[in-house]
Amino acid sequence: MNIFLKSLKGVAEETRLRILALCGETELSVSELTSILNQSQPRVSRHLKLLVEAGLLERFREGPWAFYRASEKDRPNGFAPALLALIPLNDPVFKEDRARLEMVRHIRVAKAEGFFKRNAAEWDSIRGLHINDASVEEALLELLPTQSGWEHLDVGTGTGRILKIIAPKARRAVGIDLSIEMLTVARSALAGPEFANCQVRHGDMQRLPLDNDTFDVVTFHLVLHYAERPELVLSEATRPLRPNGKVIVVDFAPHSEAHLMTEHAHRWLGFTDSEIQNWFTQAGLIPEDTIHLVGNPLTVSLWSATKPGNGHTPAGLLNTEGTSSWY
Repeated sequence: MNIFLKSLKGVAEETRLRILALCGETELSVSELTSILNQSQPRVSRHLKLLVEAGLLERFREGPWAFYRASEKDRPNGFAPALLALIPLNDPVFKEDRARLEMVRHIRVAKAEGFFKRNAAEWDSIRGLHINDASVEEALLELLPTQSGWEHLDVGTGTGRILKIIAPKARRAVGIDLSIEMLTVARSALAGPEFANCQVRHGDMQRLPLDNDTFDVVTFHLVLHYAERPELVLSEATRPLRPNGKVIVVDFAPHSEAHLMTEHAHRWLGFTDSEIQNWFTQAGLIPEDTIHLVGNPLTVSLWSATKPGNGHTPAGLLNTEGTSSWY
């Protein structure tokens, strides 16, 4: 009763209700909310504090900034989503707030485009070494659950591309990245309402800022070769993975492109099947599918493994077709 009353008091004020409505659409920083609401930073911060204490908002640190999002701890049937469904978004105040939110999104896009322009040449030089992205994404989708509604974690999410392609089928998708600039790019890419189930967080893949047993699928898309100790990264990935959940690693097979280490900070010149499968086993996972996408000079491999279960089986999660090669 006390928790419920605290939540009711938390939104019993116009500005706090506006903040909840805005944070129900996307995660926002204090400065972004200040510009949308046209209120002082101390006042907005005070309202945010009350909403967090009421359990209606969640707060996430990202370097020197903090971002806020409508709480997902009690979804899908909790108080926050129920209240968001009742907010009259056609009200003139809410319509003006949403128009200003679009301006914030345009600013994010401009920042993301600037980052892309500064790094486009580097990314294009690596893409030219392996099979096209569409083929890699198609192979990845074949390893994902056959039925919709799973919860997905993408480690080293970068531009948020993996979140975008799985958003139509996942119930919730979270991307983790250590680079604040890349998170800016991802947040811009995921700004549309069709990606409302996606979010990004600042974090280290060796120490994921996540609770145990909270995701059905964990993916690593062309990121494991940056890890100093890949076996420790994979072991950490099993912690937020639910029983019967799946880990999918997308990375390069062994190659001799040494310039990727000196020019692009790769720590590993690809991985063998046995290396990845041994690390899966050490992490307590059961190795499953392996797919090789042959390129020139880089071959992209997809390795998957499942966490032993205790009776919890996410729908359609197990795909065991063996080893194959795509050309």
